Amino acid sequence: MPKPLEPVDLRILEALQKDGRLTNQALSSKVGLSTSPCWRRVRELEETGVIQGYAATLDRRRIGLGVLAFIRVKIDSHSEAEAEEFSRDVLKLNEVVACYSIAGDADFLLQVVATDLDSYADFAMAVVRRLPRIKEMQTTFVLKEIKPFKGLPLEVGQR
Repeated sequence: MPKPLEPVDLRILEALQKDGRLTNQALSSKVGLSTSPCWRRVRELEETGVIQGYAATLDRRRIGLGVLAFIRVKIDSHSEAEAEEFSRDVLKLNEVVACYSIAGDADFLLQVVATDLDSYADFAMAVVRRLPRIKEMQTTFVLKEIKPFKGLPLEVGQR
């Protein structure tokens, strides 16, 4: 079980989720710590894997990725080996930006981006549909992003 986060750690994480480019000085000022203790806490959060990296948030449409879709996939077998092999295949696909093993009427949920509907159709039919072990797949297209992912709700994890 991971060690519980202290309130100052939560303030650090909240600030870094909003702006990962904050200097240590700006971050320490935001969270109410002096620079050295703030730097040590950030390093500890990185070393323990709470902070796994820093990245820029991109607007997919402005970089030519106009289609966002989710593909529900059922595989032939529910063996661990089959699931692992499917997972390895999916990891090689650049168009798949996230993949989840799920419970319910499907085995996996893939989040996919494409430039347009034609390129999505080519990818779905020529690549995904041809992956071994796929029994069934169903696509849901995103019409409008109401609340795109912007960070984890820290307050929920601390209840």
